[in-house]
Amino acid sequence: METLQRTANRGSVSTGYDIDNSLKLEDDNTENLYRALNGSTSTTKFTVSMWFKRTELGATQLLYMRGVAGNEAVFLRTSTEVNDALQVDIGASSTNSRSYTSQLLRDTSAWYHVVLAVDTTQSTATDRFKLYLNGNLITDFASRNNPAEDFAMEVSSAKHRHGAYNDTDGFAGYCGYIAECHYVDGSQVAQTEFGEFDDDTGIWKPKAYTGSYGTGGYYLDFSDSSALGNNSAGDGTDFTLNNISAADQATDTPTNNFCTWSPLWAEPRANGTISEGATQVAWGGNAWKIARSSIAVSKGRWYWEIKGANVTGDTWNNNLFGFASTESDGQTGPSVLLGYSTGNYYYRVAGSQTGQDNFGNAGGAWSSSDTFAIALDLESSTKKFILYRNGSAVNGTGTDLVSAFQTEQFFTAYATAYNGDTQFLNWGGYTVNTISSAASDANGYGTFEYAPPSGYYAICTKNLAEFG
Repeated sequence: METLQRTANRGSVSTGYDIDNSLKLEDDNTENLYRALNGSTSTTKFTVSMWFKRTELGATQLLYMRGVAGNEAVFLRTSTEVNDALQVDIGASSTNSRSYTSQLLRDTSAWYHVVLAVDTTQSTATDRFKLYLNGNLITDFASRNNPAEDFAMEVSSAKHRHGAYNDTDGFAGYCGYIAECHYVDGSQVAQTEFGEFDDDTGIWKPKAYTGSYGTGGYYLDFSDSSALGNNSAGDGTDFTLNNISAADQATDTPTNNFCTWSPLWAEPRANGTISEGATQVAWGGNAWKIARSSIAVSKGRWYWEIKGANVTGDTWNNNLFGFASTESDGQTGPSVLLGYSTGNYYYRVAGSQTGQDNFGNAGGAWSSSDTFAIALDLESSTKKFILYRNGSAVNGTGTDLVSAFQTEQFFTAYATAYNGDTQFLNWGGYTVNTISSAASDANGYGTFEYAPPSGYYAICTKNLAEFG
């Protein structure tokens, strides 16, 4: 039976320990990092701890590997053999013990924490590896195979890897974010050294690790965008970055979780193709497709930015972006979808009103260099939205939403297109857009091209806790 791990961390509780940065990895770009094992690394004992947020599902995606590419090795990855389960391999050379969890990791709105603690010298077979997910020891496996007592893992020619099994071809490439990557050499460490349950909510949250890393350990915090492979612990050996640049540093973290596109919405239309940390959506095909955000809001004032690819001339054909209620398919039910044609912005309102209304002349054709933004006000008695182009409001102080919007409903960011061009969303936690001014909201959250208007905030869990 399909199960979801429902205790994943959404970054919505105060932790007392803030994680400022994560690293975005994208399989399509063969983005991964690796380094050689220390020659004195233990062959029988280690612990790896890391946080991760998936953005694409259904593929084998490697979180961590210790071993030699082409040989059996230690793997921690999601699986296609048991779709979206967590797979653990304890292997070396031609010998391997493989296990699959019964729990499935399909929540793309949340951060997960995993700890794999190995000690093959243990006489009790089930103690030779311990797998913890969000603070809980996993005992329910679809299949479990324990390594032999005193099984030795490879050191010579072996590498630590995050994001792909092989740096050259990106096999089993990971799509999403990773943060707080610890490797403790020579010790089987409990999960409580890396996290704790919140007293009020029961949610698993990170805490600072204060223990030893052993001879060949490492710690990746991704805090230096100019050196994202920097190892600040253990033997100090840094990671080599493959197709990773400073732009891949993100502020979407386990302690402040940002909105992204979600692949999980079931719609009459097919979903667009999501990538780049779930901030990019591509359409393609002769059919209408949609994208919805991972976080829905019902109150507060929120801001996000949009850019388009291959936008030329006077029309960005068949591309609409905006917001919609969770009950709406973008065509029926409350929604506002914004477009542009023949010199004018227009918007389509579905709900109690249909059709389209011009904003009037909007100052010329769209282009790929334009940054658009939506400021959505669900707080005032007359709810409204403001559309911005390159920092300037197109519709003055805002357009009132129709009466169907006045009752409390949950709204997501929404986009749709018919064989349209790629759209790039920026909710503030990560974006592929080139940011020249690096503005944030009044709370200091998010990285935007233009500062959100006064009283509007990035859609992230710290702001939601205050305003949502």
